[in-house]
Amino acid sequence: MVKQSLKEIQFAFAAHLRDPENKPAPEGIEDRRMGIYRDLIYNNIEGFLSKGFPVIRSIYTDENWHRMVRDFFSQHKSQSPYFLEISQEFLAYLQNEREAQPEDPAGLLELAHYEWVELALNVSEENNDLEGIDANGDLLTGHPVFSPLAWSLAYSFPVHKMAADYLPEQTPEQPSYLVVYRNRNDEVKFMEINPVTARLFDLLDNDRCMTGRQALEQIVLEMNHPNPEVVINGGLSTLQELQSNGVILGTSHQ
Repeated sequence: MVKQSLKEIQFAFAAHLRDPENKPAPEGIEDRRMGIYRDLIYNNIEGFLSKGFPVIRSIYTDENWHRMVRDFFSQHKSQSPYFLEISQEFLAYLQNEREAQPEDPAGLLELAHYEWVELALNVSEENNDLEGIDANGDLLTGHPVFSPLAWSLAYSFPVHKMAADYLPEQTPEQPSYLVVYRNRNDEVKFMEINPVTARLFDLLDNDRCMTGRQALEQIVLEMNHPNPEVVINGGLSTLQELQSNGVILGTSHQ
């Protein structure tokens, strides 16, 4: 009998914990003791995913949910050692490794991303740096500055409405546009927006020299709108609402 090295024993130990049905435990370890480790590790992973993806958890039966979690745990090779990044690893598993199953709802990956965003913003270490920002600046003549804790997102499915009793089987004709943000009380909120607001966010977030008026004038051109002031006045109201919610911090002058 060839004696295993410590490294080989460690690999066998970890492989068994990840996939106990197919990977034998190292020799000489009582199964009762291995069972304690098996349950502890799996329950920690499963519990974290249940809390991180509550809507997805509610969609699946217990059997199907645990089958998916076990497949993730046994097959996915995590790139991060941090427990808080398990949700991101689960998202990568859904995107790159999971084979579609009959019980998977349409829009599963988008729903998972939406639920992951909430956790990502909750634990983000980004700060709202107000240096060089005028909180009372003119949103039309200055450049509106977005909080780094506010993300503009577009989904094919209405992920913010999806639940066990509402699972669209087909992609809706209109995408869903959302701003998900962490407010001044460190609460993660979401705001449903229209395509024009999403375009306004995109223009201003990608051009740090563009004023609010310039962005709205660009939208007027793209829409070929016959009354520019209607768009600009409506856009100003939108910018003011975003600022009142902490999505916009103020303005900078470039």
